[in-house]
Order: sequence, then structure tokens, then C-alpha cells
Amino acid sequence: MAIRGKNINLFLMDGTVNGRIKCTLANWTGVVYKIPRTELDKCKERDDLKRSGVYFLFGSSDQTGENVVYIGQAGVRKNGEGILFRLQEHKRNPDKDYWTEAVVFTTSNNFFGPTEISYLENRFCTLATDAKRYIIKNSNDPASGHITEEKGSELEEFIDYAKIIMGTLGHKVFEPLFQQSTPLDASVNVDPNEQIFYINRSGANAKSRLTNEGFVVLAGSIIRGDVVPSCPDYVKAVREDNKENIDKNHVLLKDLLFKTPSGASAFVLGASTNGTVEWKTKNGKRLKDIESEDIDFSLDKVSEK
Repeated sequence: MAIRGKNINLFLMDGTVNGRIKCTLANWTGVVYKIPRTELDKCKERDDLKRSGVYFLFGSSDQTGENVVYIGQAGVRKNGEGILFRLQEHKRNPDKDYWTEAVVFTTSNNFFGPTEISYLENRFCTLATDAKRYIIKNSNDPASGHITEEKGSELEEFIDYAKIIMGTLGHKVFEPLFQQSTPLDASVNVDPNEQIFYINRSGANAKSRLTNEGFVVLAGSIIRGDVVPSCPDYVKAVREDNKENIDKNHVLLKDLLFKTPSGASAFVLGASTNGTVEWKTKNGKRLKDIESEDIDFSLDKVSEK
């Protein structure tokens, strides 16, 4: 099935990209708000924020700098208050001072009841946990509730749209570092080994995957135990920041994303390196050579025209 484009409407409520943003998507009843913590009071008169919904509190850890998120739900209360009132409670809670902005999901037709928001909260937490992008601050796993098969299908469609909106707003909380892609043309054979690159020297035995965000050094990789005297400071800092993710045998315990191949290889080898030369396929082909082939192929296409 062909992948179709999406028409997303972003309304800058305060006339600036750093302010409040209202987001809607064509043919979807969902309404999404991105609200800086400092701008909550400006939303007091918005009736749609007095409805039921699911919200995300985004911030970062003071200790590690890692992205953190709390995922919650809010129903309409007897006093007529809903999501916004719950966000204001979080703002006053000293235990939740880590968050700097909220993303809220509700609907234009006030569709969500207690069962729906419980289901969505549970599914969003599961997706965020599986993606391993953010530290999830929820202390307990939310219950999914009991829904019919028909209602489940309807809510899963809402979730599909929510993933698109969340990524558009800059939070990749639902997106794994890499995904196994499937060719649109089934007749095209893609060798999965060509997506994996290796370094095996100086005590290191590491694997990585090239993604559209950069290089991901894969969990299970063995990195060099020490660093050379000329090792760049940023490499030392990354190793220090991730010391809890490296065991006593220098095995990496989680996938780590680097913006460049050289940043990834420097982390693995504890030295300043050229990643396009260090990273090689299983057959020994350097990343540099593969990229040169891509350039040559593009030039051939241009010359044919």
C-alpha cells in the first residue's frame, strides 16, 4: 500500500515557535497542545483543556541530562475542570520540577471517557518504554481498562495519528533508534548485514547501525577499556555520562546514538578516529567506500539526463 502524505496544521498561539502550539490533522478529531510550563496560566480560558485527555510532561534529568517524560491522564472533575487543572497540580508539585513543557491530547468532540483515557495512557507508556528514548518517570504501570474490540481498533487509529503529531512537535518518544524497514518493492532484496557496521581492534568488538539520525552503537558491543592520552574531552565526557551503561567487561548495555560515524568510533576506541574508515561491513567494506559508491551512482544518474 502506498504511503500517503499528511496535512498537519500548526497554530502558533503566541506568534512564536517557543510559545504555545495548537496542532490538528486533517480528518482527525484529535486536538493537541504543546504548552511550555511557564505559559500554563495563559490557557485558563480554553474550554477544550477542561476536557478529558492524556498528557506528557517533558524535561531532562539534572544528573545525566537524559530526556525524561511523565505520562498521565486527566478526566473531567465535578467542578468542571479537566486536563489543565491536572497540569497546574503538577506545576505546584515539588517532586515534578523536572518538566519544562507539556503535550496534551484531547478531542474536538469530547470523545474521551475514563475507559478511553486509561487505554491510551497504558498504550502510550508501553510505546515509550519500548522505544527506549526517554526515561519514563511513571512509578506504576497504568491499567489498560476493559474495552471492546471495536473501541480498541478506534483508539489504535487515534494512537497512529498521535505518533505523527508527537514527532512533528519534536519529541521522538515513540520512535526506536532504528526500525527494520521493508522495501516497497518486494522484488528488491535488501541484505540486512549491509546495514550493520563493525569495529574489531584495540580490544574493541563493536557493532553499529546507520540511521537517518546518525550512528547507533548497539547494545552488546565491547568498547576499548581505556582511552589514549590524546583522547578528545568530549569522548571522555560521553564515557563518563554512560558509565552506568557499560559493565565491568566494557560491554555496552544499551543502544547509544551518535550524530556522526567518527563520534561513534571515537567512543568505541577511546581515541580521535575517522569513523568513515573505522566502520566496516561484515565483508570488510569501509563506510567511506560505500558512501563513495552512492555519490558515483548519483553522478551517473545526472550524466544520463
